[in-house]
Amino acid sequence: MTVQTQAGEARIADPIQMEVFSNRLLAIAEDMGQILIRSSFSSNIKERRDCSTAIFDASGRLVSQADHIPIHLGAMIGAVDAILARYSLDQMKPGDAFIANDPYLAGGSHLPDISIITPVHQDGKVRFFAGNIAHHADVGGKSPGSTSGVSRSIFEEGIRLPVIRIARSGEIDEDLLELIAHNTRDPEERLLDLRTQVGTNMRGAAMLVQLIERMGWANVEQAIEDILTYTSRRLKNRIAALPDGSYTFERSMDDDGFPGDPVPIVCTATIAGEDLSFDFAGSGPMARGAINLPDSALKASVYYCVKAVLDPGLMPNQGIIDPLGITAPEGTIVNPRAPAAVAARAVTSNRLCGAVFGALYQAFPAEQGMASCNDSTSAVSVSGWHSVRNATYVYPESMGGGAGAFSDRDGMDAVHVHTVNSTNLPAEALELEYPILLEEYCLVPDSGGAGRHRGGMGMARQLRIRQDNTSFSCRSDAHIIPAPGLAGGKPSNVTRIRRNPDSDREEVLHSKASGLTLMAGEVIRVETLGAGGFGDPSERPLDLLARDLREGKVGRTAAERDYGRAMVDAALLLG
Repeated sequence: MTVQTQAGEARIADPIQMEVFSNRLLAIAEDMGQILIRSSFSSNIKERRDCSTAIFDASGRLVSQADHIPIHLGAMIGAVDAILARYSLDQMKPGDAFIANDPYLAGGSHLPDISIITPVHQDGKVRFFAGNIAHHADVGGKSPGSTSGVSRSIFEEGIRLPVIRIARSGEIDEDLLELIAHNTRDPEERLLDLRTQVGTNMRGAAMLVQLIERMGWANVEQAIEDILTYTSRRLKNRIAALPDGSYTFERSMDDDGFPGDPVPIVCTATIAGEDLSFDFAGSGPMARGAINLPDSALKASVYYCVKAVLDPGLMPNQGIIDPLGITAPEGTIVNPRAPAAVAARAVTSNRLCGAVFGALYQAFPAEQGMASCNDSTSAVSVSGWHSVRNATYVYPESMGGGAGAFSDRDGMDAVHVHTVNSTNLPAEALELEYPILLEEYCLVPDSGGAGRHRGGMGMARQLRIRQDNTSFSCRSDAHIIPAPGLAGGKPSNVTRIRRNPDSDREEVLHSKASGLTLMAGEVIRVETLGAGGFGDPSERPLDLLARDLREGKVGRTAAERDYGRAMVDAALLLG
C-alpha cells in the first residue's frame, strides 16, 4: 500500500512503476479512442472525433482519460457513479455493458452524448470500468440534431436513457438497441455507432486484463494509489504556490436562449493554503432556453480549467478532482433543476470557463495573464433527406474562434477553446456525405482584439444548400458581448450568422435560431468572434502590425481606429 510519512501524508511507494503504469493506462485509453474513431459509421465520430474514452477503477475513481473532449469527462464520471448507485459489483457479469445519457437520471451532460460503460472482470472480480462517450448526430426530439438552443425542457430534446444494461454476458440486447435507434432520425447510424461503442470497450477490457495478468493485481492496485497520490500532491503544491485570497471574474451570456437581457456567470475562486474552491453565487437564473449547464458539465469545465491554468502536464485522473471544492446555487444557469433544457450546454460551458480563467489568472503576476478567448462555440445542425441512403441525414458542425493574447505573443487563430475539442468536418467528407456545398472556409479579418499582442482571429464557414426543404438550426453566443481584452487590450468582434449573405434576401439570425426551412441555393454563413488583445495597442511592434496588414488579418480602417493613423502609415512603410 501507499507508504505514510510521520506527518501522516501519503508517499509514493515506487515512482518508476507509477510512471510506467500511468503511461500504459493512457496508451490503452488512447487505443480505445482510435478504435472508436476508425470503426464508427457517422462522420461526426470518424471525422470530427466528437468522442472520448476513459478508465475508472472498481470504486468509480477516474484513473486515466485520453486527450479528446474535456466536457465529456463529467458525463462519464456521472454515468459510472449512477451505475454504482444502482448496481453492486456482484450484480455485474463479464461481458455486461451499460448505456446512459440523461443529465438528471444518469449524470450526463446532454442527450446526444451517449456513454457506454463496461465493467472489466479479472479473476472473478470487477477491477476496472472501461468507458467511452460519443456525440450522436441525432437522438430524436423536437429539432434535428437534438441540440436546439430554444428547447424549453429536456422532454423536447430526445430519448432519455437512465442507466440500462445494453449487453449481458457479451450479448447485446437487440430489442433495446432497436428501441433507441428508431427514436432517432437516422437509425442506421445509431445502430452502427452504438455497436462500435460496445465493441470499443470490449477491446479496452481485454487490454486491461492483459495488463493485470502481466503485472499482478497487487502491483496494479498499488500503482493506481500512487498515481492518484502523486497527482493530488502535485496539484496541491501548485495551489499552495499561489497567494491566498478570493478572486472574482464575470462573463455573460448574450441572453438565456431567447432575446432578452444578458445572463451573468460569476466565478469566485478562493485559495487558502493548498485548498482551492469555486463558488458560482451571483450567476443568473435558470435559462428559458437550452443553455443550462448541468452538474456533470459544470464540474468537468472546472476540472479542465484547473489543469489548463495551473498545470497543463498534470495527469487527468481523480487526483485533480478530489482537492477541489465546487458550489453553485440551485436553480441557476449553472445548476438547473429538472426538467430544464440543456441541449446547448457547450456554449455555457465555454463561457463559464472564461469566468474561471479570469478568476484564476488574478492570482498570477500580471505578465502571466491571458486575455479572454472567444469563450464560445458556434454550432449548426443541417438536416434533410439523403436520396442515396434513402434516409434522413443530420450534419452537425461546431466552430471555434480566437484564443486570447498573452503578454508575449498573439493569440491563436481559429481554434476550439476550453471544453470543445472536436475537429472540423473536411470539405471533401462534407460534400461527399451530404447534399451541401462548402463555399468558403477562412479567417475573419478584424476579428481579434487589438493590443500589444493581438487576440486570435475568428473563423468563417459558408454553406450552400443543394436540396429543397432542408432544416437548419444553430446554437451559439457572443453575438452581442465580445471577448474582453486585458491590460489595455481591445475586445474582439462578435459572432454573426447570416442567411443568404450579401443578397437582397439577407437575414441576420439570432444565436439560437431553430427549425428554419431552407430551399436549394440558399446560403448560411457563420462568422465567429475572435479573442481579446493584451496590452496597449500603441505598444504593438510595427513589424507585427505590418504583417497583419500585409496578410489581410487587419484592414486599414480597423487598424487606424485601434492603432492610430501614424502607426499604420509607419507600418505600411515597412512593407
